Amino acid sequence: MGSDIQDLLRKLPGVDRVLLSVQRLAQDDWPLDLITNEIHLQIAELRSRLLKKEITVVPSIDILTQAVLSELHQFQSSSLKPVINATGILLHTNLGRAPLAKEALEQIQRVASGYSNLEINLSNGRRGSRHSHVEDLLCRLSGAESAMVVNNNAGAVLLALTALAKGKEAIVSRGELVEIGGSFRIPEVMEAGGVVLREVGSSNRTHLRDYQRAINDQSALLLKVHTSNYKIVGFTSSIEASELVSLAREAGLPLVEDLGSGLLRRLPGSSIPEEPTISEAIANGVDLLTCSGDKLLGGPQAGLVFGRKDLIEKLRSHPLARALRIDKLSLAALEATLRLYLTGKENHVPLMAYFAVSQQELKERSHALMRQLDLPGLKVEISVSAAMVGGGAMPDAELPGPVIALQPETLTLDQLSAALRRNEPALVARIHEDRLLLNLRTVDPSDDQLIVEIFKTLLQPEL
Repeated sequence: MGSDIQDLLRKLPGVDRVLLSVQRLAQDDWPLDLITNEIHLQIAELRSRLLKKEITVVPSIDILTQAVLSELHQFQSSSLKPVINATGILLHTNLGRAPLAKEALEQIQRVASGYSNLEINLSNGRRGSRHSHVEDLLCRLSGAESAMVVNNNAGAVLLALTALAKGKEAIVSRGELVEIGGSFRIPEVMEAGGVVLREVGSSNRTHLRDYQRAINDQSALLLKVHTSNYKIVGFTSSIEASELVSLAREAGLPLVEDLGSGLLRRLPGSSIPEEPTISEAIANGVDLLTCSGDKLLGGPQAGLVFGRKDLIEKLRSHPLARALRIDKLSLAALEATLRLYLTGKENHVPLMAYFAVSQQELKERSHALMRQLDLPGLKVEISVSAAMVGGGAMPDAELPGPVIALQPETLTLDQLSAALRRNEPALVARIHEDRLLLNLRTVDPSDDQLIVEIFKTLLQPEL
């Protein structure tokens, strides 16, 4: 190591000197251990950069102090922040998927602000089940004999496979071995549950006889996976769950279906492709059905399980059920969301409202916003683009409509997009063909004026 580097390392200030400087300038009463830990990290980072010759000058005490204070102030700002979604993607996974209804938020507040009857029967004072708060609602809405809920649909599938087929075979079409978000795949979920995968058919064509030939004394169940996040077109053939019911009955095996997106009611709009509803899937005769709560249902993250009472009891009593159980706040939100559907108020669910927005309403809002965004340094016009469902649901569904197309004159598109993301609240839009597109289908009307204020602040900061 050269003498120059050694000299620079010796010039690094001691922790005590920086600490005194930070305490003198700090306007907040930070815990001593938090301050000293941050100082150690800053000095260690400087030491590393000096050794790598990334820097050749040791910053002054004042500069180091400001760096420490800047990092400390980050702890006062929440990392998880609200975002205005102007992308036109209704179930944007990176933006938290479905926004919750006002009634769900109010129920969370009531349950979170104190104690609750999560697992106590208030009638007899004995221990109850958290599933009881939603089981009747789920059964009424689906027509299922019994139901339960876990923390997400991947967990629901894992629990069903583990409880019903561990150490044995689950028969599934090769064309249904889907990959879901985060690169998790059905075969990997099976492997985690100790289930042997028995693939049948080919990637594009599977016949009923393929299932029949695969059944043997090691078969535990037939698995049907709804390919909700992709479509195969062309020379294809697949077997619907309704066709597998008779075969499953003859073989004495349960038929389990992963419906994926979890649609409770038909979506408004004639241009939207048909998607099977939960009640339709149950009516087909499947023995167990799983789906998500935060996709087309428009509720919180949850894995819903419907089906035969004896099979649901097996899942509830399995040790894995505790590891996958839903928390009380998600349960509160789910209960409130389900009650909206049951009482005919599903239009209160934001996702359903976004689907139902008319072309005329979008046009009027877009033109009104365009006039207010006529700001110096910004070219604004109305264009046409399609909103997408997103969230791994209905990949071929498009909801065309007007969008606001922006072209900044003093900033690049990337600079403008980054500035919008840094704002509080953040505004996330889509860059397409050298324009920034604002699709108001996924924006609450109450946020329209806020969008105008955000752009005014960014482009006219002196006002």
